[in-house]
Amino acid sequence: MYTREAEKYIARIQSRYRCITIMGPRQSGKTTLSKKLFPDFDYFTFESPELRSRVLLDPKSFLKSLSSSILDEVQKVPELLSYVQEILDTPSDSRKLILTGSNNLLLHENISQSLAGRTRIIELFPLERTELPPEERSEDIYNTLFFGGYPRIFHQGLNPTEWLEDYYRTYVERDVRMLLNIGDLATFDRFIRLCAGRVGQLINYDSLASDAGISQPTAKSWLSVLQASYICFFLEPHYRNFNKRIIKSPKLYFTDTGLLCYLLRISSPDHLDTYPLIGSIFENWVISELKKRFHHQGRQAPLYFWRDQHGHEVDLIADRGTSLFPVEIKSVQTFQKSFIQTVTWLNTLQNSADGACVYGGDDTFHVRDIAVHSWKNLASLFPSDASL
Repeated sequence: MYTREAEKYIARIQSRYRCITIMGPRQSGKTTLSKKLFPDFDYFTFESPELRSRVLLDPKSFLKSLSSSILDEVQKVPELLSYVQEILDTPSDSRKLILTGSNNLLLHENISQSLAGRTRIIELFPLERTELPPEERSEDIYNTLFFGGYPRIFHQGLNPTEWLEDYYRTYVERDVRMLLNIGDLATFDRFIRLCAGRVGQLINYDSLASDAGISQPTAKSWLSVLQASYICFFLEPHYRNFNKRIIKSPKLYFTDTGLLCYLLRISSPDHLDTYPLIGSIFENWVISELKKRFHHQGRQAPLYFWRDQHGHEVDLIADRGTSLFPVEIKSVQTFQKSFIQTVTWLNTLQNSADGACVYGGDDTFHVRDIAVHSWKNLASLFPSDASL
């Protein structure tokens, strides 16, 4: 059982909320974390068809019989949330509830209708590299990208390709089929693998739909469900234009680089050494790790990219409110001063001096005011609970 960054945040807020909702991808550790932090709570999972039928038949009776409880995969019984609202709105009722869910679309929609202002939402993603104990933490970048961060792979010493194949077939295809009623899974499989091949690129729905043999509205619908299921995410362009015409399309990334490697049919860590998309996969890992870190601390990730129509681009921007913190990302293991050209270029536009470069080498140092971080030292880029 791993110590999660989110534990500290939940410990701070649990006395202030009678209901906490933990959302995130399937198998990211939501149930394990809930049981660890609330060992005295009763546990119910709505993966069970029998329990779902029982609850839907008489939700009031079910909730009345509960003590403080963990209700797992609650998006499967959205009708229950309006009755949960009654519990939380009763001052004399001291029971506490932990809700978990793996579909952002279904759960957010129902929470906004029934539990708005009554529950605190935290998103739990696969393991950050720093959440692994040192003896399980690879010092090899290709291993790190290939294995990804799903806890069970590490906890049980599983072959990542085999486990991720089972994960994809069991959860991704099943959940997507449930949401979209897809009859032809082969077409969907081609679509998601085409998405993987476009990692780190601007989203072009016309091109994606054409290559997958589907309509543009279908491509948008399928991609929105992959987002809602925490399979992939968008990195939005920053809106500040510095009097330049900027790109307004988001970029596509995957929550877990292990699953990304599986979808790209990468068969081993060594395969990554010469893989043509290694730069994009490494960039995906850096951005995903930082996104996890913010969310596990209960903070929204103020992360963007910046690109104008003349080709000037900064891989990652952290919005500090008063200024933008630019980060350039390079997978190569030998640092070159040219890596920070776009960082200094953006700083000239905004009359600032700092920023960072994350690269695939081992050393961490400064070049003037620019911090150069080894990928192994990524967590120090934005330390826990430190303001940007």
